[in-house]
Amino acid sequence: MRFFAALMLTMLTCLPAVAQTENVALAGMLGSKVLLIVNGTAPKTVAAGESHQGVKVISTSGDQAVIEQSGKRLTLRVGQAPVSIGGNAAASGRGTRIVLTESSGGHFMTAGQINGRAVQFMVDTGATVVAMSVADAERAGVAYKTGQPVLMSTANGAIQAYRIRLNSVRVGDVEVFDVEAVVTPQPMPHILLGNSFLTRFQMKRDNQQMTLDKRY
Repeated sequence: MRFFAALMLTMLTCLPAVAQTENVALAGMLGSKVLLIVNGTAPKTVAAGESHQGVKVISTSGDQAVIEQSGKRLTLRVGQAPVSIGGNAAASGRGTRIVLTESSGGHFMTAGQINGRAVQFMVDTGATVVAMSVADAERAGVAYKTGQPVLMSTANGAIQAYRIRLNSVRVGDVEVFDVEAVVTPQPMPHILLGNSFLTRFQMKRDNQQMTLDKRY
């Protein structure tokens, strides 16, 4: 929890609960098996012919897999943004509410998108902005070197980071545009979803559940 003290990060991870729409992403391949993410849950190893949370893996090939849910088949590719099965609001990103549920480890994690690319978030109510490593930025296709160079103090001394603006950040069926972020060369276990995203919402917490309602 003290991993990146220079950003004053107090980490909370968030998991969206989607009632009718399945948001499915392919996190990786393990031989003939896939690492499947459904509605932001932790990646699950699933073989062809097996199902996870109602999503069945039909076949795998290279970095792709054919999945089926409620009779509808789709082809997923590793690194592709999560695909929504059912529900027009989810497909368009025009949703207005995110419901987050605390995980068994006392944290909250969620799959999401940055500029349309699939990522994993750890939501941090103490972080000023969205924060990510250079490696995460490159995987998400973020042109961070065009941003403003800034110096940040860490336990290992000062490092150069980049302050940028992301075209869009999406969690579940809710998408926010023009979000401030910082990219640092220091490795980070997760992309941190800070207040440059969270302050766009009215936040309410009730025990292990947090609700974010989009502000207008």
